[in-house]
Amino acid sequence: MDKTQNNRAWFLVLPVLVLVAFSAVIPLMTVVNYAFNDTFGQNQFFWNGLGWFEDMLQSERMHGAFGRQVLFSAIILAIEVPLGIYIALNMPKSGFWSSFCLVLMALPLLIPFNVVGTIWQIFGRVDIGLLGHSLAALGIDYNYTNDPLDAWLTIIAMDVWHWTSLVALLCYAGLQSIPQAYYQAARIDQASRWSIFRYIELPKMAGVLLIAVLLRFMDSFMIYTEPFVLTGGGPGNSTTFLSIDLVKMAVGQFDLGPAAAFSLMYFLVILLVSWVFYTVMTTLDKQEGK
Repeated sequence: MDKTQNNRAWFLVLPVLVLVAFSAVIPLMTVVNYAFNDTFGQNQFFWNGLGWFEDMLQSERMHGAFGRQVLFSAIILAIEVPLGIYIALNMPKSGFWSSFCLVLMALPLLIPFNVVGTIWQIFGRVDIGLLGHSLAALGIDYNYTNDPLDAWLTIIAMDVWHWTSLVALLCYAGLQSIPQAYYQAARIDQASRWSIFRYIELPKMAGVLLIAVLLRFMDSFMIYTEPFVLTGGGPGNSTTFLSIDLVKMAVGQFDLGPAAAFSLMYFLVILLVSWVFYTVMTTLDKQEGK
């Protein structure tokens, strides 16, 4: 009887598997085909082996984009994770203001990526943007379209504004799950605020913090729409991250072979880092279970 029920369950899952096959697996196989072959059109492919991968590994263009991507993700994590923890610690724990803060924190997450880029594109303009016009009035030479440092600072500020809420909400959920008995014991022992955070709140938030770091790393490492709308990868190539460079190579230059090899290496890097985070998370869960 159990075996029959399991077989029926597979039929219910089958539409999902077919959908995933058409939306993910088949396009991935197409990318793999282009990554190991060369073509001169008319669906005539010639075996190229690891040639495209070797070209990409030796490409200074890819090295530069990869360096900018790693630097951006590191800066984002270094800012958003501590800031999200700080916001979560200072949010009201119950009542009307708690609900108000939760709704307020969720608002940036509801805005589409291209709209976020457009908002900050207008916000940073010197002629009509509030940020650009205010800085110009203060005598600060700010122009994110011409100065690489200004472009980086604007993109970082945009991402922090957009995604810090996610870290804060996850940390807030972790804090809400801590039993009040821990805080009562800390008050009896006259523990300092730092001791409470260090030995009670931070260990209890470890699981959600790892999830937040994993999500923010994946999003920041794959970021495309916001910086593309804001700067287009400029000025020059200063904000050309891996995703933007990949689109330029595949769509702009139509170098499908190198772009396919590039995308597979890009995918493997994200998969490897995600696997490391997942391994750490499962290890912590096992330790907490003991």
